[in-house]
Formats: sequence, C-alpha cells, structure tokens
Amino acid sequence: MMDEHRTAPRRRFLKAGRITFGGGATFDCTIRNFSENGAALEVGSPVGIPERFTLVIAADNLHLPCRVIWRKETRIGVHFET
Repeated sequence: MMDEHRTAPRRRFLKAGRITFGGGATFDCTIRNFSENGAALEVGSPVGIPERFTLVIAADNLHLPCRVIWRKETRIGVHFET
C-alpha cells in the first residue's frame, strides 16, 4: 500500500484535457485523477511539456494554471497554482 502524501484526496477521473502554453502550443492529455489541489495527466510523452502550463478541460470550461511536480514515462503529476 502506498503512503498518501496529498493534502486533498484525489478521485478517479477520466476526461480529455489539453495542455497549453506559450504562443498557443498544445498537447492533448487524459486526466486520470483529480483533486482540488492537482491531478495526474496521461500524455503521449512528457518531452517538451514545460514546468508551468495551463490545463484546459473544455467539457467543464476550466482553465487551470499548473506546475509539474513529477514526471514518469507517460504521466505527469501537477499542482494547481492559485
């Protein structure tokens, strides 16, 4: 069993998202889990994704400023910056 280090529990989530930054660059992603503080995103490759970006969840009309906390092969963990 993994230790839970998060300040807010994450819930399973499966929605399409888009990572946006700079002058309109975008990466598609899938949001795998989500909390009030952050999320885990599945991406084709984390290469080229900057440390800070905006996560767009069009279905919910959300634009969330994010900072990358960790990176793995096809997933990145982000903290929402308020």
